[in-house]
Amino acid sequence: MATMDQAVGTGVSFALTDEQKALRELAREFALNEIRPKAAAYDEASTHPVDVIAKAHEVGLMNLHVPEELGGLGLSAFDGMLVGEEVNWGCSGIGTAICANGLGAGPVILAGTEEQQATWLPPLLEEPILCSFGLSEPDAGSDVARMKTTAVRRGDEYVLNGSKTFITNAGYASWTVVFAKTDPAAGHRGISAFVVPMDAPGVTIEKHLDKMGQRSTDTSAFALTDVVVPASNRLGDEGDGFKIAMRTLDFTRPGTAAGAVGVAQAAYELAVEYAKERVTFDVPIAMHQGVNFMIADMATQIEAARLLVWQSAWLHDLGKRATLQSSFAKLFAADTVMKVTTDAVQVFGGYGYIKEYPVEKLMRDAKLFQIYEGTSQIQRLVIAKEIFLPRD
Repeated sequence: MATMDQAVGTGVSFALTDEQKALRELAREFALNEIRPKAAAYDEASTHPVDVIAKAHEVGLMNLHVPEELGGLGLSAFDGMLVGEEVNWGCSGIGTAICANGLGAGPVILAGTEEQQATWLPPLLEEPILCSFGLSEPDAGSDVARMKTTAVRRGDEYVLNGSKTFITNAGYASWTVVFAKTDPAAGHRGISAFVVPMDAPGVTIEKHLDKMGQRSTDTSAFALTDVVVPASNRLGDEGDGFKIAMRTLDFTRPGTAAGAVGVAQAAYELAVEYAKERVTFDVPIAMHQGVNFMIADMATQIEAARLLVWQSAWLHDLGKRATLQSSFAKLFAADTVMKVTTDAVQVFGGYGYIKEYPVEKLMRDAKLFQIYEGTSQIQRLVIAKEIFLPRD
């Protein structure tokens, strides 16, 4: 399968720099040696991968976008996407736990003042602590305007009340960017963003959610009961929360889509190897058109998904508005990984349905890519809006 490392045409290149190749190789070796050996056991027990997170932090595969002036690597969206594909190739449960700091820290990187960035970001570099992104609620997932969590100004402080759910790594996070209504009557224009320490009085982890797939990533629900945070913890102005959330998701969607490509690549590789080894009617099943056409479609869809992911990350790094391309990538990669992993189970036949074989896990893991960080249906809404109501 092509890797797109060769430059083509004039003016546009798909070549990676030597540094990017080295970064991708580091992530692949880490996935192979540190993630894959633990993937099945951690999935079975729904184990939060504390040890793997610590090793990923040690080798520099976390917090990739923290600015250089704060001691971080300051890597591009494209660089982060390369890492995301590889660690999710290893296991998307463990990979998501490793990569989720990009989402959690994203609002601070994109909208924080110098003082806020200096307060919250350097500790992420010093030790393998986690942060999370608190947008979804029991009654407000895709429709964030229905958010019920409130933040009431009292002097130099805000008092937050409400609940959040489906929050990645929240049960182990040091802090969470919580989105809350400062003006409940204003819909999405009344949402503001706050950095909330998870050990603050009134923050309670209500439940660790038991998921179908990506089970090594902690996903939790938590409550906020009269949680007091200083006004200096607010990111941007009152009412900027929705814009901050959408900017963050625009930036992280290429990485999420790259994770889907990584899982699809893993399933494709397993299907190819099995098709070479499994014999029916005196020939490997790879020789049967019904199977090799299926695998040819897998390869084509993965390559197309990867190209969309690369394009969206590239546009971000050029400073261009990439809402449309990010949604293209997220939608196509999420639907592709679901199709590819389902077809991989089909190639394995009855064995594909048995936990002893890894494609069963990949199919369970794949489904979440069509749901989190904007469902496939929400991506279609975004795309349609960009087509019919374009912005410069």
